[in-house]
Amino acid sequence: MERKEQDMLPLSHEIVEVDGVYVNEAGQEEHLHRGQHFPADPVLGKTEWKLTEYSFDNHHEGKTDERLVPKEDHEDKKGKITSPRRQIQT
Repeated sequence: MERKEQDMLPLSHEIVEVDGVYVNEAGQEEHLHRGQHFPADPVLGKTEWKLTEYSFDNHHEGKTDERLVPKEDHEDKKGKITSPRRQIQT
């Protein structure tokens, strides 16, 4: 994941917002989950943490995560553009 220079990385003791693998300034790698707190380094104390890999549990038990399966539209399709060539009649 690439970040802009002006973005601030999370610090130790802040709450983790995204599940994934994080690395601190000392190179210590931790797998953290949302809601946990970033740990402090035993030597450096408070450090910055950078997300290096997202954590996905999409294919456990051989099933696709339901969030990745498109759902059918149950709303009125009138006025909905379903094709790039379709034009809305007013």
